[in-house]
Amino acid sequence: MTKNPLKVADEVVIERDDLQQILQVLGDDGYQTIGPVIREGSMEYGELKTVAQLPIGWRDEQGPGTYRLKKSEAPSLFGYVVGAHSWKRYLYPSIARLWRSERDGSGFRVSEEKDQSHVYAFFGVRSCEISAIDVLDRVFNNEQFSDSIYNGIRKKAFILAVNCTSPAGTCFCASMNTGPRAKTGFDIALTELLDNGRHCFLAEVGSERGASVLNKVTFRAAGEEDDKALARGLLEGALRQMGRTLDTSNLKTIFSDNFDHPQWEKVSGRCLTCGNCTMVCPTCFCHSIEDKTALDGQYAERWRKWDSCFTKDFSYIHGGSIRSSEKSRYRQWLTHKLVTWMEQFGTLGCVGCGRCITWCPVGIDITEEAKAIMEKPNTL
Repeated sequence: MTKNPLKVADEVVIERDDLQQILQVLGDDGYQTIGPVIREGSMEYGELKTVAQLPIGWRDEQGPGTYRLKKSEAPSLFGYVVGAHSWKRYLYPSIARLWRSERDGSGFRVSEEKDQSHVYAFFGVRSCEISAIDVLDRVFNNEQFSDSIYNGIRKKAFILAVNCTSPAGTCFCASMNTGPRAKTGFDIALTELLDNGRHCFLAEVGSERGASVLNKVTFRAAGEEDDKALARGLLEGALRQMGRTLDTSNLKTIFSDNFDHPQWEKVSGRCLTCGNCTMVCPTCFCHSIEDKTALDGQYAERWRKWDSCFTKDFSYIHGGSIRSSEKSRYRQWLTHKLVTWMEQFGTLGCVGCGRCITWCPVGIDITEEAKAIMEKPNTL
């Protein structure tokens, strides 16, 4: 181990057998570590205490409306891409109480919500998912609005990224400039190196917190000609293996000029408006507000719950829904992701993770729908 303390941008190598030390240090520092685990035939995120809980030797095969895990001969720890769940479920809980009021004599007393923020360490975050977290940061912490629940969790979160070297068939992060390599937004970034019997990780320091953790772990100096060169080759290969592409150069003009394109009607004939795409999307943030009042009138509460713009009631305004057709709801979702999100938050709402393609029950492909409009402009 080098005696010189690590600093931001330093790169070192951690052997496979020493990776457990990172989990130990995170636990000692008070973090609840969340990472990829296999449950009920799919990869999802859950509490992680040992390296043995990782999906060792498993890969995921993904396509439109298709997901399956497949055992691989390679003992990789991070051979998977992404599952149905994203880190959104921890940063932005699906249900949260906003306030509670209780009867106090002749009036009511509003109780402040206790700090519900957990101290999480996210272990195994892909580059596209870091970009998704950055998108949520702009939604929940901007000049006009700051969400205390989200920011209470976010500001404490430790992010250990894992660069993606084997994209899935539904991935298009390269088109969205969100991957496969994590460039910013992490405390530590790992690249798994599995070659000729060697199994180790190239670790890059992304923050002072990351340096503090790695300084307590066994590592060696990274070699420019072997470790770093192998990592670069793996990431360059991942760029060429993307299963999907999407041209983002002129989205605003194209979609603005094709509001009544016949493709909207065509895709609505397949869309079930089930909301699966919005539930698995790492950036969708639609929610509804529900008030709950005790039957005896002693207390009242207000709750926030995830919702979807694909539900008819979501756009209900007194007198009816302003998006009553499947066509209008699908158009709203896709246009928001690729155009108006930029106008609101200065970034696209899609990070190219491909989840909406994989988990759509009828296999609707966001890249194909966008291309259909781009390649065949509305002539009506």
